[in-house]
This record gives sequence, structure tokens and C-alpha cells, in this order.
Amino acid sequence: MIEAVPPRLYGGTERVVAYLTEALVRLGHEVTLFASADSGTSAELVPCARQALRLDADVRDPLPHQILQLELVRQQAQRFDVLHFHTDYLHFPLFRPIAERTVTTLHGRLDLPDLHGIYREFRDMPVVSISNDQRRPMPWARWVGTVHHGLPLDLLPFTPEPRGGYLAFLGRISPEKRPDRAIEIACRAGLPLRIFAKVDRADERYFHERIAPMLDHPLIEFVGEIGDAEKGEALGQALALLFPIDWPEPFGLAMIEAMACGTPVIAFPCGAVPEVVDEGVTGYVVGSIDAAVAAVRRVRELDRRQVRRRFEERFSAERMAKDYLEIYDRLAWRSHRAEAA
Repeated sequence: MIEAVPPRLYGGTERVVAYLTEALVRLGHEVTLFASADSGTSAELVPCARQALRLDADVRDPLPHQILQLELVRQQAQRFDVLHFHTDYLHFPLFRPIAERTVTTLHGRLDLPDLHGIYREFRDMPVVSISNDQRRPMPWARWVGTVHHGLPLDLLPFTPEPRGGYLAFLGRISPEKRPDRAIEIACRAGLPLRIFAKVDRADERYFHERIAPMLDHPLIEFVGEIGDAEKGEALGQALALLFPIDWPEPFGLAMIEAMACGTPVIAFPCGAVPEVVDEGVTGYVVGSIDAAVAAVRRVRELDRRQVRRRFEERFSAERMAKDYLEIYDRLAWRSHRAEAA
């Protein structure tokens, strides 16, 4: 509920929830979405807040609103064969008695020591990873599958011949996303860089002290936060997306958004990057700024039609929905068997 489903601007988790929900409905399934009232969905919507909490000036603490959302789910739980959560671990104590009818997609990093105690305590809760790499810090969790994210095939248009002549950075201004690296790569390659990114309150100091002074360079343009309506143009007209991260990225939605437009990705080999980028096909995985600059100079050698084709093969919303349906079926079978015992 921090963001609407789908979000107006930034919001990777809510965006994936929207794509999954719509794909499940298209495949003929009855789906109920518990989200803010300003969400848009073909499923049955149970409004849990008047609008996205991040955009509501009256909301100072989102936690009470999230607890009320979970209580609404609890009150209606018997209506559903499977309850699919995207709320990290917040719901674990409340839904542990019916763990076999739940599944939780974990969207965040799992290498933080504070998390391990709670996931060890609730090892009976079925969880799904969004990349195989995401599992590494907690191989002992009750993993029931890995499902890579997917996008609707008609969401972002394919651009075979970009006219922009620039590199793109999309996402969030934060130390782990390394926009400073992106700026250095673009400057050394002699190409413009357009930065499509939000600045969270927690990262304002980093932005002002580290990034803002770098924006004076004539090749660098800070555009700010954009939504899906602007992404097709922003990414499609770019020569490449720079993804020079410095953290165990669980997935990296921006990479497949770029691929949907036919735009190759130049990324550092952290987290899920090697699982998402097909080396020499949809982009280049590089280990240094020097290698990234060299990759920028070779990026026109990649076939943008092949980038789009590989996106369609690997990262469609329908494929994502079908992967989850297999997991739902296994959970429902186990739940029915347990009830019959």
C-alpha cells in the first residue's frame, strides 16, 4: 500500500503485483487484490487505504495502515484457495496457522543479519525468490520456487532505431545503485546520460553531497522520477541502460524494462544481474568502469530485435503468471491433503 497497484511513478514491487494480477485474470482465474483505493485492476479490489500511503500527506507512519490491511485479508481468508503475499515478513505471525495456504514473494535483499532471526523462526512459511542469487544468504528457508519478474508484452514499445544518442540510468538515487558510476561511464565514453530516477528522503543527503555536484557536467541531465507512460520513450531512445549497481540486487526490473524496448543493458555482476542479462545478446556484464566504457563503445553491435526477442522469451507477464500457478497448484494440493489427513 505504500504505492498504488500499479504505482503512478516508482514502485517495483507494486508494478510486479499489477502485472501478475492482470495476467492471472487474463488466464481465467478469480483474483482479489488488497491494495489502496486508487489502484487500477481487472481483479476484485478490496480497498485498504484511500490512496497510496506515500502520496497521502496525512500519513506519517505506514505501519498501522499495513496492519489494518492484513486484518482485512485475515477476515476474508477462507474465501481463497491460496493467499499470495508481497509484504515481506509482516504477515507471518498472523497467518502462520494457515501457512500451507500461503506463499510469500520476497522482493528485497536477504543478506542483512537482522532478517535471519525472523526467517529462521518462521521457516514453515513458504517463500518464493525472484532470483536464485537472492536465496544465497538463506538457503535454509522454505523456498518453493524462483520466479523471475515479467512484463506485459504490450507495455513498452520496441524501438528498433533509437534517435536519442544517449545512455540511460533508471531507478533510484542511492549509494547501492551507483549513479556516480553511471555518470563516470558516460563522461568517459563521451556520451550524454539521462538520469530517470527518484530521490527517497533517506537518500537526500547522498544526492545533495555526492550526486548533485556531478550534474554540472554538460553531458549529464537529471530528469527525475518517471512513470510507465514516459518509459517507452526514455528507454527506447537510449543506446543502452547503465545498471552499475554495487549491492546484491534481488532482480532489477529496470533491466527487463529496457530489454522490452530493445535497449541493451550494461551492468555490473552483482546479485541477479548474470541471471537476467544474456551476455553478448541482451547486453554486457562488466566488472569495472573501464570495461563498462569499452562495452558502451560496442553496444551498437548488438541486435536490438534480438534483445526484444529474448525479452519476450524469458520475461513476459504470462510466463511469470504460469510459474506462479504451478506453485499455487502444489500448495493447494498439499493444503487439501493436510485437511484430509
